Amino acid sequence: MITSLAIESRLSLQYEQIGGDTSTIRSLDWDRSRFDIEFGLRNGTTYNSFIIEGESLALVDSSHAKFRGTWIPLLQTYVETTKINYLIVSHTEPDHSGLISDVIELNPDIEIIGSKVAIQFLKNQIHRPFKSRAVKSGDELDLGINPNSGIHHRIEFLSAPNLHWPDTIFSFDHGSNILFTCDAFGLHYCSDDIFDVDPGAIASDFRFYYDCLMGPNARSVLQALKRMQSLPEINMIATGHGPLLQQHLNLWLRGYEEWSKQKSLDVNYVVICYISQYGFCDQLSQAIAHGVSKAEIQAQLLDLRGTDVHELTALVSEAQAIVIPTWPNQPDTEMQQSISTLFAALNPKQLVAVYDAYGGNDEPIDTIVEKLRNIGQKSPFDPLRIRQTPDGNDYQRCEEAGTDLGQLLARKKNIAIMKSLDGDLDKALGRLSGGLYVVTAQQEDRSSAMVASWVSQASFDPPGLTVAVAKDRAIEALMQVGDHFVLNILNSKNYQPLIRHFLKRFPPGADRFRGIKILNDASIGVPVLADALAYLDCVVSQRMEGPDHWIIYALVKAGNVSDAEAITAIHHRKVGNHY
Repeated sequence: MITSLAIESRLSLQYEQIGGDTSTIRSLDWDRSRFDIEFGLRNGTTYNSFIIEGESLALVDSSHAKFRGTWIPLLQTYVETTKINYLIVSHTEPDHSGLISDVIELNPDIEIIGSKVAIQFLKNQIHRPFKSRAVKSGDELDLGINPNSGIHHRIEFLSAPNLHWPDTIFSFDHGSNILFTCDAFGLHYCSDDIFDVDPGAIASDFRFYYDCLMGPNARSVLQALKRMQSLPEINMIATGHGPLLQQHLNLWLRGYEEWSKQKSLDVNYVVICYISQYGFCDQLSQAIAHGVSKAEIQAQLLDLRGTDVHELTALVSEAQAIVIPTWPNQPDTEMQQSISTLFAALNPKQLVAVYDAYGGNDEPIDTIVEKLRNIGQKSPFDPLRIRQTPDGNDYQRCEEAGTDLGQLLARKKNIAIMKSLDGDLDKALGRLSGGLYVVTAQQEDRSSAMVASWVSQASFDPPGLTVAVAKDRAIEALMQVGDHFVLNILNSKNYQPLIRHFLKRFPPGADRFRGIKILNDASIGVPVLADALAYLDCVVSQRMEGPDHWIIYALVKAGNVSDAEAITAIHHRKVGNHY
């Protein structure tokens, strides 16, 4: 039986038994629209915690601090907090650890169980003494036999660093055969369904979550899947976000394995280093990694604080490019060892770039750049300087820099494709003509634009159209479901200056509209090109993923024509295998 408790208009809680002596408290955040690296959410999210009752009682994770006034009362409805023996911390990201201090306040004798790195992070977060035990792969926590069910609950831990935080551990209950994975295998999807009852409804969000948070660590995903093979049959994956995976478990596991293997095949991969919980490293590194991945180049996030020196050496020495953050000006011994190992693993053939962590006491970015220059390293882009608390424009700049780096590494493959011009199929596809358009988009302090020719009307009522957007286009991040954009239709009489301008290669974060005449219409909220023949104000309704493009279906809300006698500029191609 589900117990549901409303908090306010769009926050709620659920409690339900999910297995032998095991229950969940799900914190439903219906309206959350952004997460982590500023990628958009269209279906909100949930923060899931769990209670396991053996002879001893364990709580797995807490919740987001926004649920402080109601999560604890609901927990106390079902268990006495003073009788909770253990709090297992899957990782210390605030959306899962936001109420740990409250739990300790109610039960000072509770023992915190987590990875070594997690315990260190909590000491810095909580600023109060607490009982703790650091665990690693193979360690166990025996909760004993539940006197009512007779089930023996024995928790085995599996280290899963970088999924997607460096302190992540999985917890497997040998009594219920439930695997608790926190962020791994999750998805940002808020609904009343406790379990994955409708795979079709959540499949796209599951894949989008993987691409944003797990894909950049595909090699680490495969290592975690390998460790999971040593476990008995898994009956359920109890995730930290979204519905729990039970009814279609093999589907989700197979997806993670196939996607991760595919991403790991490419030897051209980029290591994006970060320092966990230092400055804005976590978010900025993810933005860079997301940009690299958009160019279909594998990105591997690597924590300089928590990664073993041998793994660090192996990952860095084999990478085609490395992106390094500024580090604390007075690093501790372990951090200094990691920095020394990193520099020792570099070779002159690699591209190495630097970004500001903005941690408040960083080693100056120019000092690091000069050090890299002195040892012969070339940089694929200018240093990413963060002068303020990062905003949307800074994250977009980091993502665009990552995409530029990915495109640079993919250049040989793209040149080979462009040279294969003799195929009849390519020539036939090239005979498909299209109009010439400029798509513009803006959200608060972020804006972008691109030239488009793959545009078609797709519906009469309501009026709708489709636009094909290459996956490595910067504007793709501003064309999620619910986002507005403008389709500027170019005039055959004067389209050349606009085409030349918007086909230029812009540096990361550059203003694409500088020097271009723009119509200021506050009711639209998106740049409209003054020299366009016509414009259509659109809102994204659906996105369909293709091999190298997103197919955007949008509803047309408004439009206007500046010259009723003019005709649309037309584009003809010779071949159909590249732009």
